[in-house]
Amino acid sequence: MSVISVESNNIEVFPVRNAKQLDIFIRLPRLIYSHFPDYIPPLDFEETSLLHPKKSAFFRYGTAQYFLAYKDNKPVGRISAQVDPNALRQWKEPIGLFGALDAIDDAEVVQQLINAASQWLRKHGMEKIRGPYTLNVNSEAGTMVKGQKDPPMIAMPWHPEYLGKHIESSGLSKVMDLVSYQMIMGDKARKAHKIPSGLKMGSGRLGNITTRKLNMKEISRDGEILRQLYNDAWNNTWGFVPLTPTEMSVLIRDLKSMLRPENYVLVEQNKMPVAVALVIPNIYDLSKNIGPTPSLLGWAKIGYRVLRHQIQSARVILLGISHSIRDTAMGALMPSLVIDELFNRGELLSYKMIELGWILEDNKGMRNLIERIVPEPCKVHRIFEAKLHY
Repeated sequence: MSVISVESNNIEVFPVRNAKQLDIFIRLPRLIYSHFPDYIPPLDFEETSLLHPKKSAFFRYGTAQYFLAYKDNKPVGRISAQVDPNALRQWKEPIGLFGALDAIDDAEVVQQLINAASQWLRKHGMEKIRGPYTLNVNSEAGTMVKGQKDPPMIAMPWHPEYLGKHIESSGLSKVMDLVSYQMIMGDKARKAHKIPSGLKMGSGRLGNITTRKLNMKEISRDGEILRQLYNDAWNNTWGFVPLTPTEMSVLIRDLKSMLRPENYVLVEQNKMPVAVALVIPNIYDLSKNIGPTPSLLGWAKIGYRVLRHQIQSARVILLGISHSIRDTAMGALMPSLVIDELFNRGELLSYKMIELGWILEDNKGMRNLIERIVPEPCKVHRIFEAKLHY
């Protein structure tokens, strides 16, 4: 196993080469963040699905290398470096990615990890480094710079406050913030969300607008509708990379047991899909007080909670409005109608809180709509970038 970065102050960075090292890589955040009272580790199977080369959808088309940092022979940090051909085609720039960056409060550890990732990306012909993305743009994104004390949310990474500062001191600069909002369900939020009087989908002026739920017997078909509409809606926005059929199939595989028909909002105009939203249950509610590695009894409790749908919170992860109506009056109204539909399903979904995110900080239209209900973001995740010097 060769050393990738230069040894400094007893810090060494090694590429992950075997199963034992991969296991350390996957579990490392739990080891180094365990003393933070606000950190709640995700379930091991979630992290394995996200990062293991045999489980992750990314490795079916992308290339990546994992690295571990050691200080005084103890693992103290990790990082991934990856080349995503889908991102290269979309961005038309040789931008390599980094992700899964977690470390102790040591600026030099972070510096050496970023050096290792940068060196690997240079060898693969990249001219810029951008991230963190774990492992691609459509998965976990950004370093948390605000919201550490808020409840954890599915597919939203947690980081201590120092990490973003250490990334900047390593020579990377902010390129975009991703913001999230917590919408507390109930009458107060419903009253704050106002749509023009007399407008109701399926009647009057909106007689040709209908909505439907997820068809569990045709979940793959509905997933493909969601994928195509999402890609159509967000094409040409900053950092967008199309969601692939493989990624959608893996998403469905991982979420199918938790989804109910009400979690899927499909809006059709004259029976043609024009808007979509997917609300995913917060798996942290299922694993509460059980821990990242459940026992048989722990798994039984999770299974019972799934069957009883004992979930208090959820996240809107995919929301899109078709280009066919985006620049019309109907397109401007559609996000409000989708949110209104979520309120209408309140009794069926029974969530006390729905997190809306992440949203690009410069998406003023969406932010203005949400901030009528929720004035301030609850969480901010930051994307960094730098040129790679040869």
